[in-house]
Amino acid sequence: METPKRTIVKGTLWILMGLVVMSLVGLLFTGSMAVGGTMALVNSLIGFVNYLAYERLWSRISWGRRSA
Repeated sequence: METPKRTIVKGTLWILMGLVVMSLVGLLFTGSMAVGGTMALVNSLIGFVNYLAYERLWSRISWGRRSA
């Protein structure tokens, strides 16, 4: 089973990668780094919370796992 700390580290790195990409996309679509960055930040925070909840939920489900 995955530890909560590992889930948080994985989620943080994933969100940071997404934040960079979303900021660039926001900049391209709006022409403003401030607006694009704000959109990316809000979306990243929502995504981070959802990712943590999703991963922790799946860590409690034994379906599809093999015993060591």
